[in-house]
Amino acid sequence: QVQLVESGGGLVQPGESLRLSCAASGFALSYDKIGWFRQAPGKEREGVSCINIFSKAYYADSVKGRFTISRDNAKNTVYLQMNSLKPEDTGVYYCATLIRCIAQFSTTMADHWGQGTQVTISS
Repeated sequence: QVQLVESGGGLVQPGESLRLSCAASGFALSYDKIGWFRQAPGKEREGVSCINIFSKAYYADSVKGRFTISRDNAKNTVYLQMNSLKPEDTGVYYCATLIRCIAQFSTTMADHWGQGTQVTISS
């Protein structure tokens, strides 16, 4: 049974950092493409970053230079390091397996979803 569990969310001030984790079970994450998405209140879910099986990564323009996606195949986990956080980064962050990881990836390319973790940036 494919399962994804996100963790690491929380409440931080602008300019601070968080690291999100996406732990996979029921499949070998090293053979799959994984994406991070977020959904702010009243907005559609959007792609933030994805990583393919060769560790090639793509980022939304809004997070380039601030967020870094990585994978630890031994731990079957994908991470999203988020630095210089802004209030507009607030939302529920989800990880998902992807059919495709490309520069313009979207929710239509997602297969299995985690339950999400709340990230709130506020002073």
